[in-house]
Amino acid sequence: MTRPPRRARVSSVSVTAEGIAARSRREVVLDVAFDGRRIYSFWLHRDGARQPSGTWLVPWPQAIRRFLDGTTRLTLTVHETGQVVHDADVTLGRGQGRIAVENKAGQPLSLDKSLRLVQTFDNRSEENVRPLLDAIDHVLAGLKDAGIDAFLAYGTLLGAVRNGRLIGHDSDADLGYVSRYEHPVDAIGESFRVQRALVAAGYRITRYSGLAFKVDVVESDGHVRGLDVFGGFMRDGYLHLMGEIRTPFRREWVTPLGRATLEGREFPVPADTDRFLTATYGKNWRVPDPAFHFPTPASTHRRFDGWFRGIRTGRPQWDRHYSKRRVPGDEPSELARFAAGREDPATPVVDLACGTGTDVLWFARQGTPATGVDFVRRGFEAAEELAESEGLAAGFLTCNFLELRSVVATGGLVGVDPGPRVVLARHLADNVDRRARRNAWRAARMMLQDGGRLYVEFLAQRGDGGLARRERARIRKPAMVARELRAAGARIVERETVKIPRAGRGGGSPTKICRMVATWE
Repeated sequence: MTRPPRRARVSSVSVTAEGIAARSRREVVLDVAFDGRRIYSFWLHRDGARQPSGTWLVPWPQAIRRFLDGTTRLTLTVHETGQVVHDADVTLGRGQGRIAVENKAGQPLSLDKSLRLVQTFDNRSEENVRPLLDAIDHVLAGLKDAGIDAFLAYGTLLGAVRNGRLIGHDSDADLGYVSRYEHPVDAIGESFRVQRALVAAGYRITRYSGLAFKVDVVESDGHVRGLDVFGGFMRDGYLHLMGEIRTPFRREWVTPLGRATLEGREFPVPADTDRFLTATYGKNWRVPDPAFHFPTPASTHRRFDGWFRGIRTGRPQWDRHYSKRRVPGDEPSELARFAAGREDPATPVVDLACGTGTDVLWFARQGTPATGVDFVRRGFEAAEELAESEGLAAGFLTCNFLELRSVVATGGLVGVDPGPRVVLARHLADNVDRRARRNAWRAARMMLQDGGRLYVEFLAQRGDGGLARRERARIRKPAMVARELRAAGARIVERETVKIPRAGRGGGSPTKICRMVATWE
């Protein structure tokens, strides 16, 4: 007979502007509800910080802080047992009105396990999710027509096996398949072929990586929900499945596929669902955990990055930064003016981390051929359109300095044209880490193989002028940047520190930037 787990004793609960604090000797998952509606869940010890009083303080997730102005009846419940450990009105912020975590259309939002604001299934009606279930049927049929035997995976499989329902705190649906191929390149080619087949069938596809994509499904009220399709393959006795799993496995544990019921419909599932869910969620997969985090080993991340994700490494932060369309400015940067005053106008210019493309347009309008290089196309797309409409000698390339293959390809594409050029790197060194800087200097070396100069500018001292915030810049020591450049084979021919004057009057500490000019022999 299995002994039931000991109940966690949660006490000393308090709710403040900082977050939620509680005391418990055992780790415990707690559900947070506002006015009776679940908003998110957390692990008290894992997600909290131990306080001198012995309680654990879990800060409010950043995604919901903007909603925390008003009053709500906050209920805190032990997820495993349903024990309510706090149930009282709390007032946060200015305390005006009721707190409502909703989108602009008034639709309720919750936080998923990744702490993203989404419309989870527990806030959706049967009518709302019917199109998603229909899409699962249709996409499975489309994959079958394309020669792929797909199955329910991840949270969708977990809900089907555990209780035959979509998991309330989940927000999307997942399908998986195991390719007949055993080499990553062949599996990638198959994934793109499958994508083309689904596009031809009328589906809108967003690709995540070389082996995973999302099918957009419009629910009955117009909400767009993702149906993720994760590809996988067997190699050297391991199952590799995006999303992401790399574990010792046998093909017969996947196929021939079995069947399971989800929301009253039958769908294909792996042959051995217990082994599959254990590989995904661990041996305790039968115990619901709305705050579950995937403990993916770093080695698996690196392997999948190298095989499938390519230049998407580090992408989310820049996608957020350029979530709104940006337009180029009217005036060039001081670094662009500085370089232009020293160089022949006929010498082509390459702007690494060009952002909105302001300097690229300025050089091109002066008659200097210019190329902008950046990670996120959305940042420079307005400048690209202007360059085309004005007939300027300006072009743009995407490059991820975190990915060596992307850097080598971009450096080779630019460097193949003979002759010297000027390369700018304004606030690149203070926006990226050591690995990306090393790759950026490698790209510059390739681009300057026939001569020319690299102009670097970065934040050396944070002041009160706001430059660090505007440029998202972090302080870099000039000696460190100089060492990196020399390690890349560069010779630093000029180096100066420039004080940036503050706008208006008043004291305060000055902002200082460092400029370096480097060449390669």
